[in-house]
Amino acid sequence: MEGKITDFSGTWKMKSSENFEELLKALGVNVFLRKIAVAAASKPSVEISQQGETLSIQTSTSVRTTHVSFTVGESFNEATVDGRPCTSFPKWETDRKITCEQTLQKGEGPKTSWTRELTNDGELILTMSAADVVCTRVYERE
Repeated sequence: MEGKITDFSGTWKMKSSENFEELLKALGVNVFLRKIAVAAASKPSVEISQQGETLSIQTSTSVRTTHVSFTVGESFNEATVDGRPCTSFPKWETDRKITCEQTLQKGEGPKTSWTRELTNDGELILTMSAADVVCTRVYERE
């Protein structure tokens, strides 16, 4: 990719979330676990450190902390929102947006993906998709 790489680094706090429970429903997560997951994910703190095209993302909630690191343009292993192992392939969709398709390593399930985009006014928009349901979470830098 030409030009300056967008810098996603920082500590981010969530200011809005839409359709998270619907996303879990689309993934087949039962109602009891959905309620726990929604509560757990209601105030995530996200720390991103970035060097070039390599991002390291740590998401902390009251229940658990997840950590993933990847280089844009190289596949890596992570887990879907509902915790199933998948192979992910992140790529630049625009110079400010990373799109990532996920492929389940075993079993069947809806097609999942995520995007992370930095807006012109400095917000970070995370979308997570399962089948045709899209969850949108907006973060701002702390």
